[in-house]
Amino acid sequence: MADSLYIANLEKDSGKLVVTLGVMELLSRRIDHIGFFRPITPGDGTNDNDTNLIKQRYNINLTYEEMAGISHDEARALIAAGEERRLFREIVRRFSEVRKKCDFLLCEGPTIINMSEAFDYDISIRIARELGTPTLHVANGRNCDAAEILENIRVAEKIYEQYQCPLLAIFVNRIDPDLLTRAEEEIRRISRGKPYRIDFLPEMEGFSMPTMEEIIQSLGARHFSGPRKGLQRDVHAIKVAAMSPANFIDFLEEDDLIITPGDRPDIIFATLGSIASRNYPSPVGMLLSGGLEPSPSMVKLLNGIDDLALPIYIVPSDTYRTAMRAGEIKGALRPHNEQKIARALGVFESHVDTSGLEQLVIETVSTTMSPLMFEYSLFQRARNERKHIVLPEGEEERILQAAEILRNRDVVDLTLLGEEKIIRNRAAALGLKLQDVAIVDPKTSPLRDEFIETLHQLRRHKGFTLDYARDAINDVSYFGTMMVHTNRADGMVSGAVHTTQHTIRPAFQIIRTRPEVLVVSSVFFMCLDTRVLVYGDCAVNPNPNSEELAEIAIRSAETAAMFHIEPIVAMLSYSSGDSGQGEDVERVRQAVLLARKRRPDLKIDGPIQYDAAIDIAVANEKMPESEVAGRATVFIFPDLNTGNNTYKAVQRSSGAVAIGPILQGLNKPVNDLSRGCLVPDIVNTVAITAIQAQAVQK
Repeated sequence: MADSLYIANLEKDSGKLVVTLGVMELLSRRIDHIGFFRPITPGDGTNDNDTNLIKQRYNINLTYEEMAGISHDEARALIAAGEERRLFREIVRRFSEVRKKCDFLLCEGPTIINMSEAFDYDISIRIARELGTPTLHVANGRNCDAAEILENIRVAEKIYEQYQCPLLAIFVNRIDPDLLTRAEEEIRRISRGKPYRIDFLPEMEGFSMPTMEEIIQSLGARHFSGPRKGLQRDVHAIKVAAMSPANFIDFLEEDDLIITPGDRPDIIFATLGSIASRNYPSPVGMLLSGGLEPSPSMVKLLNGIDDLALPIYIVPSDTYRTAMRAGEIKGALRPHNEQKIARALGVFESHVDTSGLEQLVIETVSTTMSPLMFEYSLFQRARNERKHIVLPEGEEERILQAAEILRNRDVVDLTLLGEEKIIRNRAAALGLKLQDVAIVDPKTSPLRDEFIETLHQLRRHKGFTLDYARDAINDVSYFGTMMVHTNRADGMVSGAVHTTQHTIRPAFQIIRTRPEVLVVSSVFFMCLDTRVLVYGDCAVNPNPNSEELAEIAIRSAETAAMFHIEPIVAMLSYSSGDSGQGEDVERVRQAVLLARKRRPDLKIDGPIQYDAAIDIAVANEKMPESEVAGRATVFIFPDLNTGNNTYKAVQRSSGAVAIGPILQGLNKPVNDLSRGCLVPDIVNTVAITAIQAQAVQK
């Protein structure tokens, strides 16, 4: 197995960072201690965007200095002094030092800018040769036809042969989407039999466009009014507003950045009007030039507008210089720009055979499973058979952010519930684009009458009158559950702002349990550093009896197997084996007998203490004959008090990622969120719900 990998390019603007990000996402799920290294960093080497992005996103346990070889400025000086060998020697030394601290080291070659022409052309491949590192090459296919792309591949191939550098794969990036299929077919035919693989990535529309945040940071703009955060919308064009408002608004286009002098309140009013009007597009923001601040009355007026969706900033330069400088700013993948990162990863994972690439790069499969590995498997499986998930809490900020990530990663189809105007305004204020995400208002939906009648028929035997059903359908939890019940959606995820009971009660009443299920229960996926464990039941059943515990164990084992976790079930208690007595221990002991009788194929043991279930050394002392002790992957707690407190203790003290609660036993998947959930928790829970929906339909 190789212990390092290099990503190189020969042309400028190849989009190498997209490939670096995709490969790092892949490797980080299989390798515990992965490092990142740039042999030559831009400028003076003190602030490399690529290094910052990778370090922050993947929590690289190296200092910035360890991840940086030598700066462009230093490299240029050494070349000018005829000290090229010294340059490579220093890079090799620093590379060798940092490689000792990692299980695997991913290297990204230098950015091709402003060195001598000869150095620019082949420096990246020469470094790879000196490091003795297998290489992935990124070619720039932008504005190229198939013949030009093929020629670029041949040139790269010759240079790798010249330097005897092992070439594993070539990624042709930034291809015109209309050319993609034709180019793939022609190039694959001509290059058949080559010792390396070829993958193709399309040009991502607007990917090089700067965001509002990037522009205001580059210009040193000062906040005047409107949102300060969530300025992640791409700026598609810059418009200088010099004409009258009546003429100006006809030139407005979606995602424009407006530049106007600070003494033009008429332009500010016209822009605000375009945002409020459904007849005009919504700009990204506004820059007031000349350092001019609007009048106090204008300030007072703007401060009195709730949820003002237009960020307004002031710059000291005049309008012309401001427009020229803003137009020169290029968009980039930056550490905090989750939107572009999600889009980049979505394109990479959709167009690259990641399984084949993984086999090529790593050659051996790790037995560990990190949270990132688990997340990756979730996304891959959800994407393979896409399902439709409804999110009732569509007006909640975290739900909106998760929705955009899920669509950018192309994981599921989504419907948000809530008032469309509120959702759109909040999404705009956060800089989010909810493309292909449906929005349904339960209070105005044409589905209301059907849902009211269906709910009435389902629950009339329990006293649900027609009026009661009409009121219930206004509740997003009931409306979302009815969407699942009537096959308008395949599953539902809620609970970010609602209680567990509010989320699951409609599911119990409408979707109900599968015929063979005795009791609905829940599990948490506890993602530790190197493995994923299953905890149940930590959210639903307060004091299960022996039969219910057996049921929880069997369903939790099935859930574990569904997500490729070998089910080895430990039925927990305060004693292990035959050492303890008492009603609580006996309840667990009887549950083990019942579970084994119903599912003799499963590995189930108990009563067993947690330490004996998870630690092989303790297991050898307390239960040496058990096939579960020390090896458990599924932990069944004797009651809700124990389970809920334990999962939270493990989560908070170890830094484990807790995904759930995931409900099991319903006819169709409905899952609850913790009200303290983070955006990644929502994303993962939605993916899990989609996979459960896949299983329901098989």
